[in-house]
Amino acid sequence: MRYLPLTDTDRGEMLKAVGADNIDDLFVDVPEVARLSGPIGDLPMHAGEMAVEKHMRQLSKQNLAAADAAFFLGAGAYRHHIPASVDHIIQRGEFLTAYTPYQPEIAQGTLQMLFEFQSQVARLYGCAVANASMYDGSTACWEAVAMAGRITKRSKAVLSGALHPHYTEVVKTMAKFTGDEIADSAPSVQAQPDNAGLIARIDDNTSCVVVQYPDILGRMPDLAELAEAAHAKGALLIAVNTEPVALGAIKSPGELGADIVVGEGQAIGVGLQFGGPYLGLFAVRDKKHVRQMPGRLCGETVDADGRRGFVLTLSTREQHIRREKATSNICTNSGLCALAFSVHMTLLGEKGLRQLAGENHRLACMAAEKLAAVPGVTVLNESFFNEFTVTIDGDARQIVRELAKDNILAGVSLSRLYPGVDAFSGGLLVAVTETTTEEDIETLCSALKEKLS
Repeated sequence: MRYLPLTDTDRGEMLKAVGADNIDDLFVDVPEVARLSGPIGDLPMHAGEMAVEKHMRQLSKQNLAAADAAFFLGAGAYRHHIPASVDHIIQRGEFLTAYTPYQPEIAQGTLQMLFEFQSQVARLYGCAVANASMYDGSTACWEAVAMAGRITKRSKAVLSGALHPHYTEVVKTMAKFTGDEIADSAPSVQAQPDNAGLIARIDDNTSCVVVQYPDILGRMPDLAELAEAAHAKGALLIAVNTEPVALGAIKSPGELGADIVVGEGQAIGVGLQFGGPYLGLFAVRDKKHVRQMPGRLCGETVDADGRRGFVLTLSTREQHIRREKATSNICTNSGLCALAFSVHMTLLGEKGLRQLAGENHRLACMAAEKLAAVPGVTVLNESFFNEFTVTIDGDARQIVRELAKDNILAGVSLSRLYPGVDAFSGGLLVAVTETTTEEDIETLCSALKEKLS
């Protein structure tokens, strides 16, 4: 039996209250091509369970799984090996049911896990304090920009042209509602990041400078130089990291002077999962900025009997009845993904993370060297971790599509990230992790050699 509690009169009054003439007015922002035609589009009204299972299996066969291909995709989402113990632990009922503690004092296990997670992120980022996670890296980036505005009382954010374009778009979209000025720029395909050009755009109204490390082309910007330039103008430096494994091999952003460090934690403990759910990381270098941090923050204390306990602290969020005084309207954290991150990081330990990073870099160097030997392929980067950019003689996006038919996922074409920019038509972003084999690298090089000959 269908249960429809609202009458036509109820719906009419609700539409009138929000200023809409009809239901369709609520969906004007959804492109026409993405809307269902009719009440349920082309979906069948019903089917038996076995029939649905069979249909879903047939649909799944249209996918090319990462494990079934020579896999070189990256650009913010990375394929790493996740120990089976990670999934085993996060599927325990205690974690699945209490991932976001609305009555935190009775969820001590969850709070302790989040406290440990914060400690790991703070250590990884070289910062004093980290929060209990955000939704993903892109929204964490925007929250950092908003936080910088609150701290500096300024309204202009200068974005590096080498910031992931999806992160840039999220920041620009959110800024429409706050009135912040977002000064972004076109990326430049060259061996070294354009630090001088970025510094030249900092002025006395700049609240923050946002730079990715490593950047979208896999290059290593000089964060110390950028931090000095930003601080000279009274601005903050926000460092964005999309590949946390890199921090097992390179200096942390906090060590290099970044004031706020944010990023995507997916690479540790969280699978590719068709693009989500993922895990946003957020940390600050200076404790005096902690009250302006968004999201949850778990702290350690003692109870009346002197026993150690964990609590939510400094909770100036919408969910805690702060409303317009809240630092953020984010109403939860990616708790289960944060748990997966923390379990995987614990299994690795500091030594294991460094070894993992070393293997990533070794295989990436091997891939870059072999690709550079392919006629028609040029490696752009002078330095990189496990991801680098090559330029090829031809349309990279078309070649990627053709190689996918042969179970080779060759990388992410720059024209996919920057559609309509002719200068990027030959650019290809190649990511190599510990899951990449030497055979995979040989397969990619042979296929490119054949396509470009």
